[in-house]
Amino acid sequence: MLTQVRFVDKDRSSFYSTLRENVDRYFAENNISKHANATMVLKTVALMLMYLGPLALICIYHPGILISLLLWSLMGIGLAGVGMSVMHDSIHGAYSSNERVNRILGHTIVLLGGSVFNWKIQHNIMHHTYTNITHMDEDIDNKIMLRFSPHTERHWVHGFQKFSALFLYGVSTLYWCTIKDFVQYSKYAKSKSELKDRRKYFEKLMGIIGSKLIYYFVFFGIPMLAGISFMSILPGFILMHFFSGVILTVVFQLAHMVEGTDYPMPDHEGNIENAWAIHQMRTTKNFSAKNKLITWYVGGLNFQVEHHLFTKVCHVHYPKIAPIVKRTAEEFGIPYMENETFTGAIRSHFSVLTKFGRLPDLNEAIG
Repeated sequence: MLTQVRFVDKDRSSFYSTLRENVDRYFAENNISKHANATMVLKTVALMLMYLGPLALICIYHPGILISLLLWSLMGIGLAGVGMSVMHDSIHGAYSSNERVNRILGHTIVLLGGSVFNWKIQHNIMHHTYTNITHMDEDIDNKIMLRFSPHTERHWVHGFQKFSALFLYGVSTLYWCTIKDFVQYSKYAKSKSELKDRRKYFEKLMGIIGSKLIYYFVFFGIPMLAGISFMSILPGFILMHFFSGVILTVVFQLAHMVEGTDYPMPDHEGNIENAWAIHQMRTTKNFSAKNKLITWYVGGLNFQVEHHLFTKVCHVHYPKIAPIVKRTAEEFGIPYMENETFTGAIRSHFSVLTKFGRLPDLNEAIG
């Protein structure tokens, strides 16, 4: 299996350099920062309150089971919102021009149950560099009972994935906050030279363990100190993660695992015969660009084309730069893909799930 893939721009396309000039001109002419503005700051506060405010109410007022479960559900919606809007931008370095601010807000991932170190490798590096490339982009690796690529092995259980997907999406963040980070870290430790140093290895591992301890103290320790029993907390905690898991997984899937996106494979020398930026255009698709509520809540992840091309730009600017990207793509004859509605994107995703559940292995795995 190849461990490195190169993008070979045989056509020497000037698409990306032209696009960057056009987008930079927009920010310069309008005297606008590429980073967060007042709207983004207010949104950050609102989403953090949506996430942690209900927990405070539960600890203070000890509501009955129905009200408590409603509050935990709201926390699940808030958890997903913080992840998509605050954590995501910050770890990409897009929230602020001040790296300290990005670092602090990026650590909101600890309150989501995750690890900054692992996220940077899996998402920032592997997913954004090798989008939809099988065995390089972990997002499309086979999961339990789920197949996300036409180039991976098909099992009989995948024929049912259109029915099981939502449930499995719902447990994804539970898996994330319990064992996923340790599984990933073990994998990365074998491939990252910096982790060959025993001190660095244990330093990073202790950081992951410490983040988990903080997370579980916040969501179990504090409520128990407030007089709420463990068994009263557990159902709500699971419900919170089910809501957040479904939301987060569906939103991220609607950008890449939908009809029209490509799953290119490198040749035996590890080459993808396309420019990186054009590869992003062929593997990424927007949705619901005109829906302001969805755009607000999902942190601009419905503008994934713009996000993949400009990861250092805060998502609040995506609706304005999207027409620039679309116009420039048209000038170069490059596809700019989008689903106009959220429901249309959902249908497209489940259509692909159904197809991959039936499609035999294309036998093109990286050799």
